[in-house]
Amino acid sequence: MKHVISLLPGDGIGPEVTQATVRAVEATGVDIEWQSLEAGSVALEKTGEVLPESVLASLRKNRVGLKGPIATPIGTGFSSVNVSLRKTLDLYANFRPARALPGVKTPFSDRGLDLIVVRENTEGLYSGLEHEVVPGVVESLRIITEKASLRISEYAFAFARKAGRKKVSAIHKANIMKLGDGLFLRCSRQVAERYPEIEYDELIIDNTCMQLVMRPEQFDILLMENLYGDIVSDLCAGLVGGLGMVPGANLGDDCAIFEAVHGSAPDIAGQNVANPTALMRAAVQMLDHIDEPEAAQRLRAAIEHVYKEGKSLTRDVGGTASTSTFADAVVAAIG
Repeated sequence: MKHVISLLPGDGIGPEVTQATVRAVEATGVDIEWQSLEAGSVALEKTGEVLPESVLASLRKNRVGLKGPIATPIGTGFSSVNVSLRKTLDLYANFRPARALPGVKTPFSDRGLDLIVVRENTEGLYSGLEHEVVPGVVESLRIITEKASLRISEYAFAFARKAGRKKVSAIHKANIMKLGDGLFLRCSRQVAERYPEIEYDELIIDNTCMQLVMRPEQFDILLMENLYGDIVSDLCAGLVGGLGMVPGANLGDDCAIFEAVHGSAPDIAGQNVANPTALMRAAVQMLDHIDEPEAAQRLRAAIEHVYKEGKSLTRDVGGTASTSTFADAVVAAIG
């Protein structure tokens, strides 16, 4: 079966890791037609828009996208393309697995970590509703709704059942945010009642962070609202080697975008030294999503083989290989 997939290489190191990932995906033999699109600063220079309508139209039509990193200016400049994509396409579930790779040494290497952060992706403080009341005073509105809280909880529990996961932990600050986080917890409890075979517990966000750096193996799926999920998912990435190791997916009912969650690293762009592992692992998720499980498993196994062998790793994980050399090794392992 032929698949048409929207491809957003991004900026900085994005085109390099995207090219390496496309090579690896094509080596699995899956029939894919890529529709390459530009967003972010590259699109802004050419079209005057950071998120052209052509990008949204392609994603709506194809319903699947693979995206490299797109930089977001800090404090000034254009709004986040990543957030705009999630809100415009209603990609309400952010799915961030943190699974250890063989050969990547961390303080937790011997614990076989396999965590998943499921994050509500469309509201909370990321609603972007803020204004300056008077000079020096900014008001930001944090939106929590029953609809969004119920559907992200349903997604987490439904995935847990389908994947054979054992536990969902709802993460909150309801001791202080009694209304907003209280609503989120009520929705989580309501959904949990329909999944009695899955263990359910609740933890305050600050305690969760402490527990993650002490005994991360106690967690399975962590369910939380937008801002908490943004922070905790990066923390979990650090437990398994950093953002260069972990993939991400933004999922909705009508569209899914799979991505590297690290930055665009403009300081090393064009040097052929970036690690494409995160985007390759995102492509594994994408292959599963488009119902190509055999190809997904072949790519997954090839990445793990290259890490276990340890001969073709990039410098961020202690090797000397280039981006293209790492890709060569993965392609060769796919056979």
